Amino acid sequence: MSTTEVTLALAVFLASAVETVEALTIVLATGATRGWRSALEGSAAGVVLLSVLVGVVGVPLVRYVPIATLRVVIGALLLVLGLSWLRKAILRASGHRAPHDEDRIYADTVSRLDDPSGPSRGLASRRDALAFVISFKAVLLEGMEVVLIVLSLGASAHRLGLAAASAAAAVIIIGTAGALVARQLSAIPENVMKMAVGIMLTSFGLFWVAEGMGLRWPGSDLAVPVLIAGFVGVTGLAVAWMRSLVRPAPPGVAAALAEREGAVR
Repeated sequence: MSTTEVTLALAVFLASAVETVEALTIVLATGATRGWRSALEGSAAGVVLLSVLVGVVGVPLVRYVPIATLRVVIGALLLVLGLSWLRKAILRASGHRAPHDEDRIYADTVSRLDDPSGPSRGLASRRDALAFVISFKAVLLEGMEVVLIVLSLGASAHRLGLAAASAAAAVIIIGTAGALVARQLSAIPENVMKMAVGIMLTSFGLFWVAEGMGLRWPGSDLAVPVLIAGFVGVTGLAVAWMRSLVRPAPPGVAAALAEREGAVR
């Protein structure tokens, strides 16, 4: 595999792992509270729909859209997406935004869904519409970002199969780990992964926008690791500078900010 293919596979894998953790947290909380049958059925329906989208949209992109046009358009999209991930990661790493806490998301979801009138916990014999819809929505919404990244990176590099396989591997690994350790998803360094994904998406976006516009990078594909290293350095400087601007908040204000942060996730 070339350097670009390895970096692409790693970027897709990490991005898919992050989104899988977020979706799995909600599915686990829903299953434990409302019943596993409906939660698992809703999750499966979401996965099937996302797989269809990759096949229906991805194949025509690779086959029929000129590669130069594809790289400019998708490169710009990756820049926007990558910079968005990177901005949030920098804010969290520098203390301007609360870290993403899967334990809190799990607890919040359980508290909202824990209804004594709902089905008994475990593999309930009857279906629960609320559990199905919440699990389906969680998988679909988190998965849409994965589909976007798979289509963008896979189509631009004409490696849609590699991108899809990397995403599937992440879903299988994280899903299996989540089933085994249940609520202990917070052990996964999600905030670090989000920063890494943001750097990689931004680097690929800049690389492909420039290539689509006719620029020839020195070293060809070897320019991607150089861009990644450059963005790592810039990100480190940004985090250090942002940390210097942080002022300790009074205890009451800090608690209110943390509560609001959890509510808007």
